[in-house]
Amino acid sequence: MSIGDLLMAAVVFFSIITFVKIISSHFLKRKIIKSGHFDRAGILEQDAEIEVKKQVKYDQYPALKWGLVAFFGGIGFIVMEVLAVSNPIFKQYDSTMPYGIFFVSVAIGFLLYYVIMSRKVKE
Repeated sequence: MSIGDLLMAAVVFFSIITFVKIISSHFLKRKIIKSGHFDRAGILEQDAEIEVKKQVKYDQYPALKWGLVAFFGGIGFIVMEVLAVSNPIFKQYDSTMPYGIFFVSVAIGFLLYYVIMSRKVKE
């Protein structure tokens, strides 16, 4: 299974989820309107606005987020280079270990950003 196959499967999966979400939202709005509750028909949009407001709180410092991700990604590349000198498995083209090291280090950057922002939002 190649990266292209994996990417195609992810795009199809998220497309199906988005399609189902849009259709179910449409039918729910239609049901609310048919039942005569016109004032409550906009309730679905209000939930979406509340989620966006919460997300904005966590995304106050985008430079910090991408700085941490780039920093830890760079650390991942440094670790891969250091391990390549001492371990011959990294010199093989079919090894997936370097991808794992890189993605784990980027994930650590995102998690560190989440911890920092969680503490900031609680203050």
